[in-house]
Amino acid sequence: MRIGIFTDTYPPYINGVSTSIVMLKRALEKKGHQVYVVTVNPENYSYKYEDSDKIIRIPGIPIGIYDYRLTGVYPLRAIDTIKKWNLDVIHSHTEFGVGTFARIIAKQLDIPLVHTYHTMYEDYVYYITKGYFDGTSKKIVEYLTKFYCDKTATELIVPTKKTYDLFKNKYKVDRNVHIIPTGIEVDRFYREKYNKLDISDLKKSLKIKPDEKVILFVGRLGKEKCVDVLLEGQKNISKAFPKCKLVIIGDGPDAEEFKNIARKLKIENKVIFTGKVPWDDIPKYYQMADLFATASNTETQGLTVIEAMAASIPVVCLDDEAFRMVVVDGLNGKLFKNKRQYVKVVTNLLKDEKERKKMGRQARISADEHSSKYFAERVLDVYRIAIGITNDEEPPLKKNFFQRLKDVVKKGFHG
Repeated sequence: MRIGIFTDTYPPYINGVSTSIVMLKRALEKKGHQVYVVTVNPENYSYKYEDSDKIIRIPGIPIGIYDYRLTGVYPLRAIDTIKKWNLDVIHSHTEFGVGTFARIIAKQLDIPLVHTYHTMYEDYVYYITKGYFDGTSKKIVEYLTKFYCDKTATELIVPTKKTYDLFKNKYKVDRNVHIIPTGIEVDRFYREKYNKLDISDLKKSLKIKPDEKVILFVGRLGKEKCVDVLLEGQKNISKAFPKCKLVIIGDGPDAEEFKNIARKLKIENKVIFTGKVPWDDIPKYYQMADLFATASNTETQGLTVIEAMAASIPVVCLDDEAFRMVVVDGLNGKLFKNKRQYVKVVTNLLKDEKERKKMGRQARISADEHSSKYFAERVLDVYRIAIGITNDEEPPLKKNFFQRLKDVVKKGFHG
């Protein structure tokens, strides 16, 4: 199958969406499919085609939300190359910019369009509106999202029931909605792949003593991630369990605000902000953690939770539907409803090494259910539905633009 992935985020820019797309691309290629990517050029305002990796990077402008760039809806230079790819299906991963281009190309070339909805945009409107006209802006986002997903996509994929309910109950989308949790390369995070001495050296570099416990958070430092809940909790956790550090990996628009909160709470010596960490190094940081914690309430799934579980780390998460599909309270982690519960759960787990190890083993087992291999298989099933073939069939051979033109000319001479 020849698959075109259209996305606004892709490495070298790293976030949950770009990571999931890389995982999907690799898993599909391992199964023998050809995967092409159309994305944004994060470095400059020029067009770039990476032939060896089959990636088109088109110019985009910053929009004020993290490092995202928004492209034009119809980049002419990309069209001829995409025609030559002779795609069987297009899989878009964004509603706007490159996603709009995917919609136009799919219709123009009569190619089925599968769309995955990753981001709860209503939770990010404030980055643009700065608090003004939020209600109106959210209505506009709702309308545009519903239009894209309901009126133009052949099939729609969402990662959790929480997102499914958003489309079915609030947006009233009248089409197939497939719940497919995003997969990751779980084996990257397996503990046995890492040398204990390397982990010890990493701790030393961060000034973490051998007898100190580590609570880890990985993610963008934006207010929607509710890192302030972890910081406020750390003040009380430190009183009950003094030998404990909260390590926060990532960067974002509210990084300085979170650092200020740590200073105001007088816990600077109990919190470590690492800033951005290279994608290849992230698994090593998980290995030094005793617990993984997140209080975010805007996730569509929460891939960092699965990464932590793959590293055999118990997770402590806000009791949110996005996490309930992965975290079974008391089995592979714990759920909390408020700040007081968070402090109690973390403190109890830090004091109970036997319980942590038991949950860590179950976390590893649970994470394996979210491998990129199984993820790719389920996505392929949706591609087949969009194309209109059964599981044991391959898509019919398609003629590209130039082959069709040749046939027309030949018919003119002989027919």
